[in-house]
Amino acid sequence: MARKSAFQHSALISNLVTQEQMDDALHSLRQANQNSVESEVGILEGAISDTQLAEQLVYNGVISTYQAEQLQSGRTKFNLGPYVITDWIGQGGMGQVFKGEHVVLGRVSAIKVLPLDKSNEYAISNFLREIKLQARMDHPNLVRAYDAGHDGKVHFLVTEYVPGRDLRRLIRNQGKLTVAEAAGVIMRVSRGLYYAHQQGLIHRDIKPGNILVTEDGTAKLSDLGLSGFVDNDIEDPRAGKIVGTADYLAPELIRNPRDVSTVTDIYSLGCTLYYSITGKVPFPGGSAKEKARRHLNEHPWHPRQFNPDVSEEFVELIADMMEKDPQKRIQSAEEVANRLEPWATEITHLHSQELLDTPWHAPAVPVESAGAVPSDMHETQPDGYMESAEALTGTKSETSQETFSSHSRDASPPPMTWLPEPDQGMKWTVGKALAIAIPASILLGVLIGVNL
Repeated sequence: MARKSAFQHSALISNLVTQEQMDDALHSLRQANQNSVESEVGILEGAISDTQLAEQLVYNGVISTYQAEQLQSGRTKFNLGPYVITDWIGQGGMGQVFKGEHVVLGRVSAIKVLPLDKSNEYAISNFLREIKLQARMDHPNLVRAYDAGHDGKVHFLVTEYVPGRDLRRLIRNQGKLTVAEAAGVIMRVSRGLYYAHQQGLIHRDIKPGNILVTEDGTAKLSDLGLSGFVDNDIEDPRAGKIVGTADYLAPELIRNPRDVSTVTDIYSLGCTLYYSITGKVPFPGGSAKEKARRHLNEHPWHPRQFNPDVSEEFVELIADMMEKDPQKRIQSAEEVANRLEPWATEITHLHSQELLDTPWHAPAVPVESAGAVPSDMHETQPDGYMESAEALTGTKSETSQETFSSHSRDASPPPMTWLPEPDQGMKWTVGKALAIAIPASILLGVLIGVNL
């Protein structure tokens, strides 16, 4: 009897493959070779490569492509508690996300794993907090939480698996959405967000990467792990910290991280809608600090600069969502959904494919004895929170030249307007006639389109 290869040994001890399934795959490969004109006398079992055997097991439906790759690398652990990991989905705001299946129920789920290098008492406390927050949510446009647990020192959260991709990947791969598509997606997300607000939660990190979209246009808001509370009296470990992603931060949050409310989410959702129909973030290029300053004091290009099919009425809605003054902004996600509904009359079909190929290798299932994997993998700028507003605004001390004066912090934000469309001079109307002066700092780099 031929000696088993390293791959065969790994596959068998992983419990993903039985001896019978292994024999069936080997028999199929030998039979295929015996029937070929290149092998009149058959082929020995030892001549079958591990790659051929892995491909045959995938073809037979015994293992997934991800599992085959991991087995060929000598990895044999594929379970987290009662879940078998079948694929890698990506990097979430708080850790790696895998696709898995419950060994008894057969339910396919997304499994978020807390990075091993962050498995300290504080991080675990925040992770458990996310689990409890998400377990409270039950809405068709919010990703549902099913289960939670730990495998040794590896903590994980099990949520609904949404077949599709996030809005950021969708737009980066297929380009900006039509008005009807964008309206349909953001309208559905707004309904889920309104429900969360009614439950006393503020998301605080709304962005395209946290919106999951299926081919039929179903949209679900994910990653409630950074959520805060509408009631400021409830203890929040992130109170006083800037939470979120620089491209979508509301101005009031940058001025004062404690000034967070439901309309903070509305601003971020407006930035997301802007991105959806233009394919550009409102303030492309530059560092997080520069983006923060522009959210505070400057205005993005007119959306029709990048999408001439957008109507003035639709642009006015975006402007109302992105008002720098939170008192003048749309005050509820329900209103956003209602105002988007006239544009979302068509059934939205988005050709969402599998995840894009990336230059990175899919990570192995975490084990507590393994070396810690960097938690900011694949992130140009890690999402999450910063210790203070100074991290974004550049304030250093009371004597620093970069420190904002108390007057600039308390002054009313500039009114919502846009940089002009081509050949329209220095003025345009979105329900209001506003004169615009383009700061020189914008002219030096605003046309650089950077998708985040």
